[in-house]
Amino acid sequence: MIDKIYIEKLKSNFSEAVRVILANKMRTLLTSLGIIFGVAAVITMLAIGNGAEKEILAQLELVGVNNIVISPIPDDKEDNNDEEADEGSLTPDRFSKGLDMLDVHSIKKNIPSVKTVSPEIILETYVIKKGRQSPVKLIGVSADFFATSNIEIESGKNFSTVQIENSMPVCIIGKKIEKKLFTGESAIGKQIKVKDVWLQVVGVIEEKFISENAQENLGIRDLNQDVYVPINTFLVRYKDRKIISDKPLPEGNVMIFGNQQGPKKRIPRGNYHQIDKLTIQVNNSSELNATADVLSRMLKRRHNDMLDFEISIPIQLLKQQQKTKQIFNIVLSIIAGISLLIGGIGIMNIMLASVLERTKEIGIIRAIGATQEDVILQFLTESVLVSIGGGIIGIVLGVLSSYILEISTGIETILSLSSILLSFFVATLIGLIFGIAPARSAANKSPIEAIRHE
Repeated sequence: MIDKIYIEKLKSNFSEAVRVILANKMRTLLTSLGIIFGVAAVITMLAIGNGAEKEILAQLELVGVNNIVISPIPDDKEDNNDEEADEGSLTPDRFSKGLDMLDVHSIKKNIPSVKTVSPEIILETYVIKKGRQSPVKLIGVSADFFATSNIEIESGKNFSTVQIENSMPVCIIGKKIEKKLFTGESAIGKQIKVKDVWLQVVGVIEEKFISENAQENLGIRDLNQDVYVPINTFLVRYKDRKIISDKPLPEGNVMIFGNQQGPKKRIPRGNYHQIDKLTIQVNNSSELNATADVLSRMLKRRHNDMLDFEISIPIQLLKQQQKTKQIFNIVLSIIAGISLLIGGIGIMNIMLASVLERTKEIGIIRAIGATQEDVILQFLTESVLVSIGGGIIGIVLGVLSSYILEISTGIETILSLSSILLSFFVATLIGLIFGIAPARSAANKSPIEAIRHE
């Protein structure tokens, strides 16, 4: 019996709250604006945060947790020291042999913390299929490349020792290359012509999604569109910058000096490095910084004290990105919190004004037997309904904002049910908390005040 009476009270309070809200539509909408924008900001913020977390995890998978990347610095600046050099300073600059396979062997042999060393040589060229040329990147790699880069071979197999040692014309291709050249069929065992060399496909790597942000910030290529060959095959059959040609050297690749009376002038050598990238995997992540320091000193000594290379630790770059995005999320959280706080204050102010407007009504219902608890429940119901209505509109706005943001800016956003439920719960809680003061104020009105108000 008591439960039925309580349920009837709830129904009565709910219908009365709906009546009051519908009677003041514009005021209710303006009251709930803070809740609307606060909830929308929370949902959008969490969607951006989820997307950023997914992207960082994907990038970590691509660069490897324990990897160090060494990149060569090409010589592309011309020096003219006619004002700085005197007669006694005409000694040529130190000469560096560049980053080469000898460095690779030295690193493997002398640094015990190194697990694998994976050199890469990159050549932008073309692949020919049925008389048509398509641009492609040809990558010379070692057998450790795929494990170091967390790349799975979907079909076929990795390069064998015999293929590597004998510089055999074999290749492993990206998934997009297979789809483009061998539509609807497997590429394993078939031949493709890359530049002037026929290569037999022995493997196809699994397709990986690589965002433009990862390509730009971490120097990660679109691996799905590359053709990989053993590094010895690349050096023998395509290009080796360590081999001196008997052809006339093109301008820009030699060192020239003025006569004894004139100043020294150096023409840049261009990219004189034998390899274009060196990825080193250490045994433990705790050894990353120490190993990078040893690598720097070793390579500088081997390159005649010339700093013609740069060393980076991708995981540290990612951690910095993650920290920046976390700060961004905190700022958004503060903005969302302020919006919700303002929304709650707005609800409280309007409800207090409503109490003054409805003094006569409150006095009448108190006079016919309504208790203070009944009045409190009535005004709390109105406050919570206003907040819930704003929360629902905010959820719709937040979902739309997330989709629009992803489409317009390319920032990946991931909506989750937990973020929507959290926003709805916070909106309801705001309405409940900020409705307590107006509800108590209304409950303290007495029937006598209704007579005075009349």
